[in-house]
This record gives sequence, structure tokens and C-alpha cells, in this order.
Amino acid sequence: MRNSNDAVTISRYISEFLYDYAPNQLTQSECTLKSYKDALTLYMQFLENEKIKPSALTKACFEKVYIEKWIRWLKESRGCSPDTCNVRLASIRVFLQFISNRDVSLLYLHQDAKTIKRQKCIHKKVSGLTRNAVTEMLASPDPATDIGKRDLVFMILLYATAGRLDEILSIKIGQLHLSGKKPYVTIIGKGGKTRTLYLLPRAVAHIKKYIVNVHGNQPDTGAYLFYSRVGGKYAKLTEPAMDKRLKKYAQEAHKRCADVPVNIHAHQFRHGKASHWIEDGINVLQVSFLLGHEQLETTMIYLDITTEEKAKALATLENENDKKVSKKWKNPDGSLIGFCGLDK
Repeated sequence: MRNSNDAVTISRYISEFLYDYAPNQLTQSECTLKSYKDALTLYMQFLENEKIKPSALTKACFEKVYIEKWIRWLKESRGCSPDTCNVRLASIRVFLQFISNRDVSLLYLHQDAKTIKRQKCIHKKVSGLTRNAVTEMLASPDPATDIGKRDLVFMILLYATAGRLDEILSIKIGQLHLSGKKPYVTIIGKGGKTRTLYLLPRAVAHIKKYIVNVHGNQPDTGAYLFYSRVGGKYAKLTEPAMDKRLKKYAQEAHKRCADVPVNIHAHQFRHGKASHWIEDGINVLQVSFLLGHEQLETTMIYLDITTEEKAKALATLENENDKKVSKKWKNPDGSLIGFCGLDK
């Protein structure tokens, strides 16, 4: 059957979004890009389940009624959690915003999608690493090997800056300023926003040794600090590769310290450091800045701070310590997937 003009146009939009617009204009995070592709792939699977053939793909297939039915399909047929459903919905919204910018007649799709209610989620307490767990993790790499030196410096930076995994992997030599009185690293976070984080002498010493050993005495400022063996100094190490290394060290460290989770992930360093900053008396507002959060509330939920501490933090923000602030905030196979260039 001959494909409709809508079908060809939509499949072209999907390709442009995934392989051009998203990686060049939205993000360079492999996880986020994968999330976009997974969401669209699942949406095409859902439409196939609805007996919609490639030739019948039209803009109507992305209307609110279909998206809401897709969310139910994710929950009931695939057993997706509310959190996962919300992530998938967010990805579809981003795609619809993209196509609405390409064709004003599709603007209503994005506007309708924005009115779809998110799934209610139970707040899960994020568990960070204890100080003992961090110590044991840092003791796990073998400093006698090149990989061990690299992994040790990576974990030192991960904990010292409370950076996200992709933020640390994206550091280039030029972002490190280690020669001044106050050595620091410039982190590029979400949305291209930068923040400056100072480094302690011991961390600086490890980083300097690593740079000389791996990059030489005159390193290229445009090279990645942690680069891929295959791609060279201008291709950063992938997130799955480093995640695998962290889990390897966690299995070893867990034998010495039960606080180390066997199935560790990089974000636990971030949460642990943030919690330790709070314990050491650093103000919540300062921690929010160090973490790169836009909203103070995000930091407080992330750190699982008590309601009383939330009120104090907001009072500090508004410089109203003497007032009651509690009232000011509330607690090619013929399938749609093949037709659109998506892998199953």
C-alpha cells in the first residue's frame, strides 16, 4: 500500500529529531538520547498493537486520546512504574514540541500533550554513600595500573564535586584550573549551565599526576580528561563503561564494608556528598548551588530534609527568619518501528 504524505513526513520528523535535533540542540547525554528513542520505539509498538499500519500513520496518531491510551498500555501491558511512564511522557512531549516548531498546524498536538496528567509517584528516599563507603570505594582501584589511576581520579572528582556522571565524563583538560591559589574545576551541567567547584589539595595532587601520566606535560586543553581507548582523546569515555567499572569496585569494597551497595551507581556519590555537606554545616542554599539545582525545593527533596528544615531554608532565602513561613508553600519489516527507522 502506498504510504500517505503524513506517514512519510512523520517518519522524517522522527529521524531528524533523534539523529540531528536532539543530539545537537538538546543534549549530549547518551542516556537522555536513548530515553527519547526508547519512548518513540515504544509508541510505535503501541500503535502497531492498535493495528495501525505504516501507511496509516497520521498526525491523529499523536493526539491526546492516543497518548493517554499509550500510558495505560505501558502500565498494564508492560508493567512500567509511574516514574517510568512520566519519563516516557516527557520524551513524547519534547518530540511533539519539535514537530510543532516545524509545522504550525501540529502545534495543537504539543499543547494537548501538555495537559496530560503525570502519574502519581511515591517519593523514594535516595540512598547516598556513607563516608566509610566512599573511603572503601576509593581504596579499591589499583594505582599501579593506568586504568586504576584513571578510575581513582574519576571517583575522586565524582565525590569531590558531587557531579553527575555525564558531567564528570564530559570534563576537558581546559576546564581544570589547578595552578592557582584556589584550584577549581568548571562543570558544565544541564542546559549548558556552568558552575565552579573548588578542589582540595589531595584531590589536586591525584589529578595532576594522572594528567602527566596520561596526557603528558603539555596536555591539549580540548582533550577529554577521561577518554575512550577506541576513540582517542577527543572521544569521552561512555557512561556504561564507567558504570561497569564502579560496580566491579563495589563488589570488592562490599566485602570490606557492608555500607557499600553491590549494585552501586554514580549518583550515589553525588547524593552522599550532598548529605555530607549538610552534615558539615553548609547551608542548604549553598548546597543547592553546588549541585546545580535551579529550584531550592529540588535540593531539599533530593536530600530528604525534614519539613522544619525546609521552612528554615525558605526563611533564609526570603530573609524572614522572624516570620512564620509555613503558609507560603505547600507541603523495514513492514512495521511502524522499521518504517520510522527505529530498532526494536
